[in-house]
Amino acid sequence: MPSAISELVLKVKDLRAATEFYREVVGLELERPTTGEWAWFKLSASPLQRLALHKGSLLFEEHSERPPELRFGPTHFAFQVTAEESRAARQRLERAKIEVYGPVALDWMNADSIYFYDPDDNLVEFWCARE
Repeated sequence: MPSAISELVLKVKDLRAATEFYREVVGLELERPTTGEWAWFKLSASPLQRLALHKGSLLFEEHSERPPELRFGPTHFAFQVTAEESRAARQRLERAKIEVYGPVALDWMNADSIYFYDPDDNLVEFWCARE
């Protein structure tokens, strides 16, 4: 069974805006300089985990039976953070005038989350375990 997600690729409409959002608002660090179609962020070194932003079609997209506009996204994904990181993230989101939903109590996993949408309508979550 796989032990961790290796990469998550989000299709975006505006690579520059999405890159700025994930760098400045979410707080991720670019792994390498962006190209005209790709931006890569390193999330973890061990195991290696990345988030990529891509403008354009993805591999094998032409094989999908769905209409072109429904082949990918929007999606939901979550980042695990500390309580301090969650507070700092909320402040960055509010400074950027991004609407924040929560905190939401996730009693089933003894954690709390905040949610927000990125520029391409993906629902992003920051969750932190309670102490």
